Amino acid sequence: MADITTDVLIIGTGPAGSASAALLSTYGIENMAINRYRWLANTPRAHITNQRTMEVLRDLGRDVEDEAYLFAADQELMGENVFCESLAGEEIGRMKSWGTHPMSKAEHLLSSPTFMNDLPQTFMEPLLFKTACKRGTQARMSTEYLRHQQDAEGVTTTCLDRLSGKEVTIRSKYLIGADGGNSLVADQIDLPFEGKMGVGGSMNILFKADLSRYVAHRPSVLYWVVQPGADVGGIGMGLVRMVRPWNEWLIVWGYDINQPPPDVDDAFATKVVRDLVGDPELEVDITSWSTWTVNNFYATHLQKDRVFCMGDAIHRHPPSNGLGSNTSIQDAFNLAWKIAAVLKGQAGEALLETYSVERAPVAKQIVTRANQSIGEFGPIFEALGLTESNDPETMQANMDARCDATDAAQAQRAALREAIAFKKYEFDAHGVEMNQRYSSDAIVTDGQMEPDFALDADLHYQPTTWPGARIPHAWLFDGDGAKVSTLDLAGGGAFTLFTGLGGEPWVAAAEAVGRDLGVTIHTHVIGPRQPYVDHTGDWARAREVGDTGCILTRPDQHVCWRHDTLATDPEAELGRVLGTVLAR
Repeated sequence: MADITTDVLIIGTGPAGSASAALLSTYGIENMAINRYRWLANTPRAHITNQRTMEVLRDLGRDVEDEAYLFAADQELMGENVFCESLAGEEIGRMKSWGTHPMSKAEHLLSSPTFMNDLPQTFMEPLLFKTACKRGTQARMSTEYLRHQQDAEGVTTTCLDRLSGKEVTIRSKYLIGADGGNSLVADQIDLPFEGKMGVGGSMNILFKADLSRYVAHRPSVLYWVVQPGADVGGIGMGLVRMVRPWNEWLIVWGYDINQPPPDVDDAFATKVVRDLVGDPELEVDITSWSTWTVNNFYATHLQKDRVFCMGDAIHRHPPSNGLGSNTSIQDAFNLAWKIAAVLKGQAGEALLETYSVERAPVAKQIVTRANQSIGEFGPIFEALGLTESNDPETMQANMDARCDATDAAQAQRAALREAIAFKKYEFDAHGVEMNQRYSSDAIVTDGQMEPDFALDADLHYQPTTWPGARIPHAWLFDGDGAKVSTLDLAGGGAFTLFTGLGGEPWVAAAEAVGRDLGVTIHTHVIGPRQPYVDHTGDWARAREVGDTGCILTRPDQHVCWRHDTLATDPEAELGRVLGTVLAR
């Protein structure tokens, strides 16, 4: 007999695990989250927080969203990516990043009620973990996952209590492995992976120093330092990352993965910091250092029976594009409502199979994109003449040549401008962040074709109500004139049906179908003299159906079905669709 029982056991309390716990507890599902360590994140690894992730936090509650903003560096401070010879030295170029370019900023404002920000994992993880525990999650620290065994009724997991040294067994109906890039859960269920681990080596140095005189006039999250001949990566490029403005920082540089990691001590780390900053007298407080590997590895299937994996366990990649914790939290948003629906008897277990079908393509996409972004530094190095020689003096001379008043220098400057601007595919790829669409048995298209957009899908968000897409954001207005996003009306652990004047039979159908299936379906008639009014017409332009049509969203705010006009038998149509989506 197990020592402990719960409905869902979550291995890991990082962004994926803590988000899963917070969502499940919000949905009223008993769960336990364990962590092999005695603490949460102690380094600010993940930090870029995109709008879709902020929408998940907003769905958890305005208090959660507001606390994230409270501790985050806001979007304006994320600023422009700066390329320089050192922070104190000559600047090579820069690009507006993370939605701060006026045109990109407008797109961000039109796309979501939330704002991108920089929230280090040392703040995000405790926020999610606290939310989970406050809402009912049982948490056990210093508890290490060892193994599990499945049967037809559930999962028995054996853990090590690292305080007592004794083994403890936990019985659950489902198990979530959110145990990071060296996931033991993924290994034990033999998930299929593609790609390669350890394609590069990197080191982090976390330090404190007042760098305001070098950076306050040009706010940025990332300062790229190019120093030919420096012991900082193969080509002499290091990264100085802002952790907290402007006195807490993290330096990243590479080492040869075919060689042992470099030996680091305070003196070595201090020299690297001073070299990249360009100030030999800088007062530096070295906090920590660590090595890590660049990976290009993703799972092609994410589950086995009652066991699911998410987060870094299934998508292992470099931090390029800032996709790691965002994708992890969004994995949880996809799976949590499905587990809740099955445990509440609202859905068949086949619904759970759609987790892999929907999220595995996302894992492949973001791992591929993140690794591709590394290669896209190549044109910058080429434009600077750094690939033509291994001699530091020649490399420096090639860089300096851009300052000449010659035709060759003019061409070099043009190539450099183009190469830096092209990095928008890493640092301003709004479409990568917002365009995730699902195709599975939990989505009913009725044969409708996916819309074709002229805009680049990596760079630009493409709003649509085509089933599988997240519902577009549009501001509506309540009876007091206050703004309410369409996303605020969706989610919250429930299905939501949107219609317009003349579509009231859909509301009656939703009440009847929801009653028959035991499922909550929120309904909203948008129009004049209704609780929510589309004064600007933005929703009418975004919805892609007529006033009498309807749009049905899942608890994760993704559209699962739409109908252009009023159906002959709305109740039968809605019953058919929900029966399909819920695998009834």
